[in-house]
Amino acid sequence: MPLAELEQAHPRALSLAEVELDKNYALIISTNGGLWRYKIGDTVKFTSKNPYRIKITGRTKHFINAFGEEVIIENAETAIAHACQQTGAIISNFTAGPIYLTGQQRGGHEWVIEFEKKPESLPLFTEVLDRKLQEINSDYEAKRHQNLALQSPLVQAVPEGTFYNWLKKKGKLGGQHKVPRLANNREYLDDILGMIALEMGQK
Repeated sequence: MPLAELEQAHPRALSLAEVELDKNYALIISTNGGLWRYKIGDTVKFTSKNPYRIKITGRTKHFINAFGEEVIIENAETAIAHACQQTGAIISNFTAGPIYLTGQQRGGHEWVIEFEKKPESLPLFTEVLDRKLQEINSDYEAKRHQNLALQSPLVQAVPEGTFYNWLKKKGKLGGQHKVPRLANNREYLDDILGMIALEMGQK
């Protein structure tokens, strides 16, 4: 199923003959045991059609497509790693989600990042991250072109221990629980930023 259609009322299910290389799809399954168009939760990319080969690229719940940009975990982790390499930063955790259109303000992406080692220049880190995302994701690049639909990303550096405290607050400490890297809404962002604001207010 094309990832861009995942949340539509009637998304298409494609046959193998219809898939294209290097595009992201949600993997679904139907069986004679009773499963019908069951979304198993993985996103895949076809790397070969003869023979058919796929690469797991992320999870269907962890992406940002609020403006048609189709940013997936693979994009985010590649861009973050590149920005760290170029600026000498080291991160311990991050999550990102959309900034919605309000009045005359364009939409965008907000990144909440906990650094082990902060970059000397957060604006430079943000610029490198943004450029890399445009380089590896043509849909994101099209939306960012001349700030047409997306403004430059907003990167928030949060205090050490933020994500640990957030997971603890939600009762999700332990190896089986991970910080959601991306979301197509502000549920995680607002919860984390709200927790930080509350903690700052109590100090």
